[in-house]
Amino acid sequence: MVLDVHSSKDKEGRQVIMWVKHGETNQKWDVQYVDDMPAEEPVKGELNQEFGFYVQRPFHVVSQMPGRRYLDVDGGRNIVIRRESGKDTQTWYFDQKSKTIKNQKHNESFDI
Repeated sequence: MVLDVHSSKDKEGRQVIMWVKHGETNQKWDVQYVDDMPAEEPVKGELNQEFGFYVQRPFHVVSQMPGRRYLDVDGGRNIVIRRESGKDTQTWYFDQKSKTIKNQKHNESFDI
């Protein structure tokens, strides 16, 4: 199962769901770290080799669909895609303790 933009609709506020992997663009994402990688070891933590994320380093998850919308948490705590807003609801980080990806604003992990 993977993150999937529901029905491949590249629309503002479209819900993101879990779906069987089929490899289409609505299931492809880019991770873009908010800050530039420091020359020395990251202050907030090192790369977690097992999961491939830098610990506590904020990032955005961006759809590879033409609109390049960001993963966002709406008011009801559903995950949707939206244009870049700069809000904490679009910023994520890897939490080493729980080994999950959490939302910067809500400090909660994905729940499936």
